[in-house]
Amino acid sequence: MAHLEANGVSVRFGGKAALTDTTVTVERGTVTGLIGPNGAGKTTLFNVVCGLLSPQAGEVVLDGRDITHAAPHRRARAGLARTFQRLELFTSLTVRDNVRVAGDIRSRWGAGRRRRGRDTGGEADRVLELTGLSELAHREVSEIPTGQARVVEVARALMTRPTALLLDEPAAGQTEAETVSFGGLLRRLAADGLAVCLVEHDMSLVMDVCETVHVLDYGRTIAVGPPAEVRVDPAVVEAYLGTPEGVEGVA
Repeated sequence: MAHLEANGVSVRFGGKAALTDTTVTVERGTVTGLIGPNGAGKTTLFNVVCGLLSPQAGEVVLDGRDITHAAPHRRARAGLARTFQRLELFTSLTVRDNVRVAGDIRSRWGAGRRRRGRDTGGEADRVLELTGLSELAHREVSEIPTGQARVVEVARALMTRPTALLLDEPAAGQTEAETVSFGGLLRRLAADGLAVCLVEHDMSLVMDVCETVHVLDYGRTIAVGPPAEVRVDPAVVEAYLGTPEGVEGVA
């Protein structure tokens, strides 16, 4: 059983099918890619998994527990975290404070209420070091480049101690060097046992870090498999990549 499963998910907006019987599974200790053209249904699927959108059919299972009808905050407490396409940071706060605020909230969950008010600074420093942000800790988020701000969002999500992490275009705005570094971070997170699902248009990153790639087109799954197979699948080439030789340049 996969750690995170979206099974047979269907979503309609009026007469338009956004997702049709879509299934995506994410194992712990791996990075799973979710790719496809704009409008393919990737973010819609993330919204279903996180509880921001109710599907007309299908189920969401986390660590063997059906969470299809659980509220978003219940899913977060169960171990689910995500980032969004649009940066959602407190720009007037420092990098460290942006990260720490998630730890402060986490400390108030469930049994953590008995430790309310405890210092989460040590955990924030550990996460900042893990994500390579220590040198930026005392900079205001408004002062750092978009590519680094993307990593701050990941660091903040990690402060909730998730077991499954959904990343929606986290490499957007990153330089080539930043993306290479970010790929290393994703591999480390997976090596630590996290289940990572990555929505991304940077195919060099997807092909480098993912063990399995799911491809959506018009809300339907058109391919699932290792990156080396997916990149030459005729249906994927036609719908999204263009040519196998040009896959590295897809943005």
